[in-house]
Amino acid sequence: MAIEKILFPSRFRELAYESLETLFPLKNAGLKEVVFCHVISREDVGFVPYGGYLKEEANKLREEAVIRFADWQKSLSERGIGSKVIVNVGETVHEILKAAEAEKVDLLVIGRKKRVDGPATFIGSYAHKIITRSKFPTLVSKYMVQYNDQDATLTKINRAPFEMPLFAADWTERSGRVLDVIASLKGVIRKVFLFYNIDERTLEKSAESEIDLIRENIAEKLQDYCDRLKARGIEAEPHIGAGGMLDEMIRVSRERKASMIIVGNTSKDRLLSNILDRSLSYQVSKVSELPTLLVP
Repeated sequence: MAIEKILFPSRFRELAYESLETLFPLKNAGLKEVVFCHVISREDVGFVPYGGYLKEEANKLREEAVIRFADWQKSLSERGIGSKVIVNVGETVHEILKAAEAEKVDLLVIGRKKRVDGPATFIGSYAHKIITRSKFPTLVSKYMVQYNDQDATLTKINRAPFEMPLFAADWTERSGRVLDVIASLKGVIRKVFLFYNIDERTLEKSAESEIDLIRENIAEKLQDYCDRLKARGIEAEPHIGAGGMLDEMIRVSRERKASMIIVGNTSKDRLLSNILDRSLSYQVSKVSELPTLLVP
């Protein structure tokens, strides 16, 4: 599956354009068009129940958004990438997902572009809701972040998120779709780290000899994935973790200096919010300092 069309919603916050720039290399992997989306909230245009909204104010905000996007469109045009602008009044999450559906995009880009203060979470309420409902591969973009590592507070700028991704494999049909997405990025990716974690429960229940067999089996499956990617021109190397899944994934991503984490988006399979909050896709998006690509 090639990423030919991207939906890029924006509220024109700090570093939004810089985050857009990180997508420019996707031109080398077939990117043809970026659809910009700005949602004007009803509250911003004096919405009242049964009273509609102030159309004059809405038109003013719409024109402002179109002008701002025009400068971004010029940058895309200079690189041979097409663009389109959608500005609507409504509820943010609903309008973004409606635009993604109408445009039949290959990738939806969301998330705060700068997080250098406040709570140690890299995902807000809008992104949380979109992850829950998105039917599309969704990139949680994190251009500039602060995070804690070994009692130190570090600042990271994610300028080239697609160069060296870490993919958390699980042998499901969804993992096959992720491999297809990765393969489509041949012109952008330099190396993929394929990761599988032996969870704590397996370690507790298995004898040492059984663990050796489990590890060998996992190593074979990871190598098969590596071979499949190498056959399509992408360098890949396997890594096995042991213990808590989230902690191990973040540890390996930091050790190997990964540029992104890719996981299957399990959120749409969850019906209860408390289960969703424990899902891997949500937790990685929330905790890791790296951009996170979720593939349904």
